[in-house]
Amino acid sequence: MVEQFLRTLMRTTDVVVTGLFSPAAVAAVGLADLYARLPLRIGLGLGSGVIALSSQDTGSGATANRDEAITQAILIGAVAGLPFVLFGVLFGRWAIAILGAETDVARMGGLYLAVIFATSPARHVTLVAARSIQGAGDTRTPMYVNGVSNTLNIVGTLVLGLGLGPAPRLHILGVGIATAFGNVFSAVVLAGAIWGPWTPAGFVRPRQWTITRQLLAISAPRIAEGLVTTAIEFPFNSILLVFGTEVNAGYQIGRRVYQQLTGPLSRGYRTGTSIVVGQTLGDGDPAGARYDGWAAAALGVLTVGSLGVVLFVGAEPLVSLFTDDPETLSAAAGFARAYALAAPVTALYIVLAGALTSGSDTRTPFVARVTGMFVGMLGVSAVGGIALGYGVPAVYASIVVYYVWATCYVVLGYYRGGWVDRTQAMMDERGSTPGED
Repeated sequence: MVEQFLRTLMRTTDVVVTGLFSPAAVAAVGLADLYARLPLRIGLGLGSGVIALSSQDTGSGATANRDEAITQAILIGAVAGLPFVLFGVLFGRWAIAILGAETDVARMGGLYLAVIFATSPARHVTLVAARSIQGAGDTRTPMYVNGVSNTLNIVGTLVLGLGLGPAPRLHILGVGIATAFGNVFSAVVLAGAIWGPWTPAGFVRPRQWTITRQLLAISAPRIAEGLVTTAIEFPFNSILLVFGTEVNAGYQIGRRVYQQLTGPLSRGYRTGTSIVVGQTLGDGDPAGARYDGWAAAALGVLTVGSLGVVLFVGAEPLVSLFTDDPETLSAAAGFARAYALAAPVTALYIVLAGALTSGSDTRTPFVARVTGMFVGMLGVSAVGGIALGYGVPAVYASIVVYYVWATCYVVLGYYRGGWVDRTQAMMDERGSTPGED
């Protein structure tokens, strides 16, 4: 949770600093962030696969299989980041303009995108390495490394973005450079920690295609989930732009306030649940794994739901920290309250999705999230907001509908329990079941 708080604070700092420039700058970073989520989703997808195998094999004592899964995932992640480097350099500005952004927004967003895409391989390595170490039971090392990295990133954003001290005022370019530096720093240090004696994990020469196949089988639905949901964000942002740049900026700010307040807890619970459920399954205790998932979900609903109440009541003063534009403030407060209403079910979805992932089931969260976004974010916002003329309030409602839909589907999938048998079958196949040689 500490690690996630610092990472979210870093992104929040980016929005605050760009908010000092103009609403157009906020929109530029927000639209560029849509594309930046593509390598993020691939890294998180591979991270989901490796944390499942790493936690299961740690629980069963199959450390050789664990280290091979870690090595393969990091290599795949580094290679998968290379196409994004070329895309950012060649098509960055065009990618922002095609969304319907104004010329100035496209120029700033394209520049920012080119800089951060240049370190996509490093971003993948960071995400995969962190989850590899976490799956082995060490959540402190990633916290320390990413904590230092995110702190340097925050300082770099303030210094280079605003031109503090002797540094030049680089505006959005400075924000992008700070992010790129943080990505490279984390990747190098985390890979070094795995290579050395500082973590339970380690590198080995890859030899088993069974592990490769299982890693990709678990990761693929998670990657597809991230890519499809990111793709859905594009038409959703285009719908927001129909109502104006200020509404789009308000969405970016409202969502950022929600993520800063509740995201660290939700993501921390998801990671912790993935580790505990995965290791319990690896130890041959499916009943204990089921209980751990439900207990973590209850804790998430209680704590994150309480923060949702705080966000709903304090929406206006919180979003006012990011901008003083009246129209942007009004939209941002509305989006923050929409996310606040959805906070309890969102926590339930995130935690149980983490439990399913450690149980080798990434398909159920994939279907839940994609269908929820189609029905909720796109369907309700397009039909209610534009076709029926209800405007921005329909977009607020679409966020709540999306998370309620996705949560109901995930709860049903976790309750049915097919993920337990799937995990056992995959452990048997790769020779990680306790008692096997």
